Amino acid sequence: MSSLFDPYRLARPFLHVLEPEDAHELALCALEANLIPPQPRRDDAILATTLFGTRVSNPIGIAAGFDKNARVFDRMAAHGFGFAEIGGVTPRAQSGNPRPRVFRLPADLAVINRMGFPNDGADAVERRLQRKGRASIPIGLNLASNADSADPAADFVALATRLAPYADYLTLDVSCPNTANGQVFLEPARLADLLARLAAIPWTGAPPPFAAKLSPDIDDARLEALVATLVDANIDAIVIGNTTRSRPAGLRSTNAAQAGGLSGPPLFPLAVAMLRRVAVLTAGRVPLIGVGGVASGADAYAMVRAGASAVQLYTALIYEGMGLVTRVKNELASLLRRDGFGSLAEAAAAREP
Repeated sequence: MSSLFDPYRLARPFLHVLEPEDAHELALCALEANLIPPQPRRDDAILATTLFGTRVSNPIGIAAGFDKNARVFDRMAAHGFGFAEIGGVTPRAQSGNPRPRVFRLPADLAVINRMGFPNDGADAVERRLQRKGRASIPIGLNLASNADSADPAADFVALATRLAPYADYLTLDVSCPNTANGQVFLEPARLADLLARLAAIPWTGAPPPFAAKLSPDIDDARLEALVATLVDANIDAIVIGNTTRSRPAGLRSTNAAQAGGLSGPPLFPLAVAMLRRVAVLTAGRVPLIGVGGVASGADAYAMVRAGASAVQLYTALIYEGMGLVTRVKNELASLLRRDGFGSLAEAAAAREP
């Protein structure tokens, strides 16, 4: 555990009086202004791993949705992350669904959102990426189709062609539950067509690594077909998983009845179960990135033992602040050593059934 004073404990009551989106905007502004104290930069050597061919000092990433518009990705290394994912980004700017569209579930340490991919669009994101330059940690770009697009696959092709030079990997978000075109590629035939169109891009150099983000709400038969499609297309990673439309039993917050995707600890059992299924289906052929409800080092370790090569988090930061990242890393390192592993990769390879 870190002994550093965590100012978020003082700021949280004020932030949680605000509407969630307003609190998030305030947090982004504070990060842009370097007003949030950094986390310790030296990571335990046991946490070092490789992500998309790049050596990283730890496997904890900030998930898509936190930095939708490439405003603070360059600050994430200072706050302890090993990698960061920007977005989701659509070709054209879009406002998303009407507000209110984000709801805290404080009794469950969870969130429901029906944002609908609001973002500034590829033009604005590209300008920021150009201005800021490469970060000191790997950066992913989460790509999505505009809600009113007549050809969602063309959106992905246009985004990949344009934004690949600025990223270490590109994530195909084909499982968002909150927008019209968010799940059209959960049909295996349409997913295969999208992957074929991306493979046909005439890259001037090596093509970028691609990941695909799947939903924990997919039934087993469709999941098997989708994973087979991704493996056949030589996908570079699978991200598991997105938010869930389901409502696990036991939710205590009044906002649990809101429509949208649920994230936070109630999602965690679903995400880990899906991760285990995909690990079996891929049999080690594709790296897996676990995301969904991670709020502790024990959660991160459970995902690693289920087969994840890396882990992302976001919702827990709303309740714990950036100090959580250091706590997760310290706990994860202790758990790896407790069980006799010499590296994170060794623990992922020796996944539990």
